[in-house]
Amino acid sequence: MKLSAEQVREIITAAHSKGEQPDLRGHDLSSISMDRDNLSRADLSGADLTNASLIHADLAQANLSKATLSEADLAETNLSGVNLRDADLFKANLAEANLQGSDLRGANLDGANLNHANLDGADLRGARYTDYTKWTVTFDPDSAGAVRKI
Repeated sequence: MKLSAEQVREIITAAHSKGEQPDLRGHDLSSISMDRDNLSRADLSGADLTNASLIHADLAQANLSKATLSEADLAETNLSGVNLRDADLFKANLAEANLQGSDLRGANLDGANLNHANLDGADLRGARYTDYTKWTVTFDPDSAGAVRKI
């Protein structure tokens, strides 16, 4: 089901006020604009966030496993401790994002921009990248467990 940014905010506010995890599993959030919003601890597993704008948003400890984030803008977003396992981050902008301690195992990073992203403690085992993926110059994706696709 396609949700608007206002509907998502209502779900998140209600869940957070009860101390619960916001449940947005499998929803269509494509092209949504939620810059600077607090989506921490939200369950977005399997959600479609294609072309979403989440610049400066707080997604700390959210579940984005198997979510589609193709061409999403996550620049400077807090993604610390996030589950991005098997997520599709094709051409996603993660420049300067905080991915500290995140699980990116099996994620598709083809064409993603991870320039100046904080990847300290991130698990990249089996994450797939190509020559079009942008990394910080000093970061070695192969030694972090990522796999280059040809």
